[in-house]
Amino acid sequence: MTTDKLQLQRLELKYHISEAQALAVRDFVRCYLEIDEFGATQPNLSYRIHSLYLDSDDLKTYWDTINSNKNRFKLRLRYYDDAPSSPVFFEVKRRMDNAILKQRGGVRRVAVPGLLAGQLPEPEHLLTDQPKPFFALQRFSQLMLSLRARPKVHICYLREAWMNHDDNSVRVTMDRDVRAAYEPGGRLTTDIENYVRPFGNEVILELKFTGRFPNWFRDLVQGFGLVRRSAAKYVDGVEAIGLSVFNYHPGPEFATAAASRNSQAAIPAR
Repeated sequence: MTTDKLQLQRLELKYHISEAQALAVRDFVRCYLEIDEFGATQPNLSYRIHSLYLDSDDLKTYWDTINSNKNRFKLRLRYYDDAPSSPVFFEVKRRMDNAILKQRGGVRRVAVPGLLAGQLPEPEHLLTDQPKPFFALQRFSQLMLSLRARPKVHICYLREAWMNHDDNSVRVTMDRDVRAAYEPGGRLTTDIENYVRPFGNEVILELKFTGRFPNWFRDLVQGFGLVRRSAAKYVDGVEAIGLSVFNYHPGPEFATAAASRNSQAAIPAR
């Protein structure tokens, strides 16, 4: 899985839905979008995604989300299997107000330990000679070193993705069986042990678009009675694992910040 169809800048709306709703949403969405090529031949039209999230020892990127800081970012490594020849993508996912911006650079797996130690990859380690992925790797390294960020959490889930036939301006994804496990060693494994499921049996539906909000998105939201909710996999994973596992013991302000985040009012689609 090496084709990169990443939306580098987008707006996204998230919802928690049941499996029965997910199947009905699938029938609705397939009238407008096509199934992602990687899921087309897979059971339940879904493929497994793995992410290794990095954070500082005081969990700065976690707390930036909890406190709803407008301009924040996360650092993660994304991969799809544990084959030695498969690529690993270093990603900076940044939120600027309501927009999501991503920078992503792929490398061969042999380069990962060096990158996590603060070294930049050699040319033979890169997947492409294009400048943007290399700049993304540089930015990842700068942020990682400034935070003294280290591996913290392994997140994996099954993704069902739908997209435009002609471009990648509109995407709908449904993520099932989200798992989170403490992973301080930085292993890029597909075997996730002692995991928790921060969303239980719920499916995380995301509506993603790069331009105008599609009218049929509004029909989808209103027709299924959907209400926007937070679904930050890393943050919810940390909470489900337990802050004490990270040797972090929050003060009373944690309960207030977490309650505020989890009690967001419905935000109507515009």
